Amino acid sequence: MLIRTNIFVFFTIGMLIAIWVCEPVFSQDTVSKSAPKDTLQKDFVSESDNSVIKSKIIYSSRDSIRFDLSNQKVFLFGDAKVTYEDMDIKAGYIEFDMEHNIVFARGARDSSGKAIVDSAGMSVGDPVFKQGSQSFDAKQMTYNFQTKKGKIRDIRTEEGEGVIHAKDAKKDTGDVYYVKNAKYSTCDLENPHFYLNATKLKVIPGSKIISGPAYLVVGDVPTPLVLPFGIFPNKNGRKSGILIPFYGQQENFGYFLKDGGYYFGLSDYFDLALRGDIYSQGSFGVKANTNYVKRYKYSGFIELDFSKIKFSEKEFPDYWVSNTFKINWRHAQDVKANPNFRFSANVNAGSATHNKYNSYGQDYLSNTMQSSISMSRSWKSSNLSLSASHSQNTITHALDVTLPEAAFSLNRFYPLKRKNKIGKPNVFDKINTSLTVNARNQVNTIDALLFKPKSLDFQPEAEKLFRNGVKAYVPISTSFNIGPLIITPSASLNSVGYFQTIKKHPDIKDSALVTETVPRFKTAYNYVTALSASTKLYGMFLFKHGRVKAIRHVLTPAVAFSYRPDFSQAHYGFYETIITHPKGIEREHSYSYFQAGIYGPPPAGRSGAINFSIGNNLEMKLRPSKKDTSSQDRKIMLIENFVVSSSYNMAAEHFNWSTINFSGRTQLFKQVNLAMDGVIDPYRINSDSIRIERFVFNDNRNIGRLTAAALSLSTSLRSLTGKEPAKPATSKNPRQVANYDELNYIFLHPDYYVDFNIPWNLTVYYNIVYSKPAFHSTLIQSFTFSGDVNVTKKWKVGFRSGFDFIEKDFTYTSFDIYRDLHCWEMRLNWVPFGPRKSYMVTIAVKASSLQDLKLMKKSPPYGYN
Repeated sequence: MLIRTNIFVFFTIGMLIAIWVCEPVFSQDTVSKSAPKDTLQKDFVSESDNSVIKSKIIYSSRDSIRFDLSNQKVFLFGDAKVTYEDMDIKAGYIEFDMEHNIVFARGARDSSGKAIVDSAGMSVGDPVFKQGSQSFDAKQMTYNFQTKKGKIRDIRTEEGEGVIHAKDAKKDTGDVYYVKNAKYSTCDLENPHFYLNATKLKVIPGSKIISGPAYLVVGDVPTPLVLPFGIFPNKNGRKSGILIPFYGQQENFGYFLKDGGYYFGLSDYFDLALRGDIYSQGSFGVKANTNYVKRYKYSGFIELDFSKIKFSEKEFPDYWVSNTFKINWRHAQDVKANPNFRFSANVNAGSATHNKYNSYGQDYLSNTMQSSISMSRSWKSSNLSLSASHSQNTITHALDVTLPEAAFSLNRFYPLKRKNKIGKPNVFDKINTSLTVNARNQVNTIDALLFKPKSLDFQPEAEKLFRNGVKAYVPISTSFNIGPLIITPSASLNSVGYFQTIKKHPDIKDSALVTETVPRFKTAYNYVTALSASTKLYGMFLFKHGRVKAIRHVLTPAVAFSYRPDFSQAHYGFYETIITHPKGIEREHSYSYFQAGIYGPPPAGRSGAINFSIGNNLEMKLRPSKKDTSSQDRKIMLIENFVVSSSYNMAAEHFNWSTINFSGRTQLFKQVNLAMDGVIDPYRINSDSIRIERFVFNDNRNIGRLTAAALSLSTSLRSLTGKEPAKPATSKNPRQVANYDELNYIFLHPDYYVDFNIPWNLTVYYNIVYSKPAFHSTLIQSFTFSGDVNVTKKWKVGFRSGFDFIEKDFTYTSFDIYRDLHCWEMRLNWVPFGPRKSYMVTIAVKASSLQDLKLMKKSPPYGYN
């Protein structure tokens, strides 16, 4: 009895001491008068105000908690957890030394001391350490709350895009980790496909990873690729760093280092990458690229590229040097940023020889460069826009630049519309008008001349280089019905103004005209009146039996009469007639002061034309078949639109009838788009191929001669996956961006991504053009196709080709083979024949932090002709 009493007193005193020292807080889930549940939780606060431990240490476990009061230790079993400030430690077993503020954690073990494993053979309850955004897994660890130092065994942690595996690691007070015998990889598998085996690593979370001597291991096979040291960026968001060049050899240009430079992660809104290329035989290039984005406002990128290409040696006759450059700017505004103000830019300009020496097939095939920049502002009743554009042909070297072009317009309004309507709108209520004013300055020249100083002095005539002017257009119209007919009377006034006109006069010999430019602002005008009538006629063919239920034909005839006076008459003052006497023969010359203007002169010759057109639409309605799941009738468009038009000019002295034009389009099988058009000339030609005023119908009862026709077939097919478009699974240039930024980057750089979500797609285009202006005819055909297919879930093959019916040979043909190797990617670009015959194989790590860890093999002529 005495022993039991002493034990009870000792236990009671011990519990009071524990309560006084540890200040436990027991929840209803831990200790209560009722039966305890399976979770214990306890808070601990140091007794000394001078202690380093100022925050509560909270610990809990699922199975049990055991106290060792003599050694001031707590033992936690089963889903144990210790929390201190922003740090969490979870493990199957945790031992907490309260005297020294040290935590020891390991996985769960059975009664014999062996590690408990699950059905997959994985250890149960291995420690997981989390502090802020950082976490790691381990087999066992020791951590001191007071010094914030720790030791970890068999650590696995993710740092940025990489994963670190190591046997031993130490954590110092500054949250810096020192790791021995580490494996660093961007492969997230437990047994990575590749890794850098480093003797030492220094990990600075949120900054960088510094490596000692390391070598590359692929498939557990060491490679001779050795690094004396390495620095891997580990900073969240954008980070600056060196861009390591890749090396190789190019026939005619020698060995090279390409795309080396420096990346500046300036801010979350824009960046800058400076790169350079250098060849052993003297060629070099520099590149600058910047991306910018303002979320929900705008985004874009700017690329500048300059190269100096040297071919052969100075001592040889085939030596030449070429300077090439290219500017690419794309700007897109979010549609919700400002609905009344828009700004966009798509600039693609450069020297004519740039695409010739560009390695990418799409650029190589393109012989034009086009750019446009536009800004617009809209109000309730008006709009204002300012734009600039450029078009450049790399074959003919022709260059057209419009800078600037301005447009102002008033929306259509009804000046006589009654404010208080009584009855139906009358013809005066429907009178409407608007206003459009355009101003343009345009340059037409040769690209080589434009970029040389004082190039304008070499143009023979100023009007061929600079043309500018202002144009105003005012239409007015109304409409009313006469039975089924819709009658529309209309008129339009056009006015032009030029800052310079021309003046012609006979030369000294009175045999030719001399043209002079007059620098003065002068205006001209012209007007047209018209009256049109149109209606719709419906024809229905009903079928009582069979699948075809009905065929409906919609006929849209229209006729219009327009009148325009002869503005070359002297009383208008727009034209002048001059008489010369070459070799004593009197000749009359008529010209307009405005014929060199950008909008042209007022039209000469009176016109009283009657225009005819007939539109056709043909639809078929089908009854549901036994195989159809729907009981609804199905409509099929047989002819979407087929239009025949012509005109008769009553005021013309000769050739009153114009050509007969026809065009049509439809869709076959819901997939194939068909379009056609043609021109029929009702007049004959003589033996000298000159058009004469005699109808073809008078000779052979045909309506005319088919002088031109074209037919095109196109289709774009893709597999039906039933999935919504997802973000691309793999990228050619991996980039760690999220949601809006990533979608925006994909939009701006669509060629950087390989999409495995679409199993296959195919685009086919066929076009045939027939031309016979006289006795000889020509037939031009073109056939192109492109697409890609997922051979497996990890293999994708893309292709592009076509057939030249004149040369009877294939056009530019290329194959792109892509293989997803989990953490690696392999791609093959192959041009099997032609002047661009080449191949390029690249095997590279996906992660951007190891983007320079790659193997590239090129055939010598790749990229150059």
